[in-house]
Amino acid sequence: MVNMSTAGDGAVLQVVAAPAENVPIRQRITLPLWSSNGAQEPHLYSFDALCDGAEHLAVHWPGPEDSVPLVRMHSECLTGDVLGSARCDCGPQLNEAIELIRAQGGVLLYLRQEGRGIGLYNKIDAYALQEQGLDTVDANLSLDMPVDARRYDAAAQMLHSLGITRIRLLTNNPEKIAGLRECGIEVTERVPTTSFVNADNFGYLRTKVTRLGHQLGPVEAQE
Repeated sequence: MVNMSTAGDGAVLQVVAAPAENVPIRQRITLPLWSSNGAQEPHLYSFDALCDGAEHLAVHWPGPEDSVPLVRMHSECLTGDVLGSARCDCGPQLNEAIELIRAQGGVLLYLRQEGRGIGLYNKIDAYALQEQGLDTVDANLSLDMPVDARRYDAAAQMLHSLGITRIRLLTNNPEKIAGLRECGIEVTERVPTTSFVNADNFGYLRTKVTRLGHQLGPVEAQE
């Protein structure tokens, strides 16, 4: 449920992100971007007082007014998004999401949830254990870390703040759908992401399917 009142130059929303939990949030700034050729690109949205205290970012490409927006909740991945690491599929998924949302209209939620929420340094430690033969699940557990520490109530708050309560979600992870629905977001359709399989991430993606319940379809080894 969302209640809106005017205060100052912005709207304060009371969002029920969990039972008996009302969290006031505010859009901090809206900033249009422009590409090098002069074409207007998306608007950036930052927020105050999100329930997890993180500096998440919403990137909005407007679409047709009567359409259900396509949304991607993308967890930050320095190694994949910035460095192009082939040991995960994060970078290609991010690029695909930007292309699809730009074409269809919707929102990219860039969430500061490095390493499925355990943080960059812990993720690198987990990578070191994976080099010794552990999969991504057992590596986290060996570090006394959760297999997946992410929550999606802040993402739901961001969508509510943008006036979005019905979405098509670009994901292979059913936990993301469940997390948003628990916070009052109607997911009308799951739009699958491409399975970006290569020789380096084959084991990782197979673990996503067999141990984390992701819906990637058959994951076949690549030469």
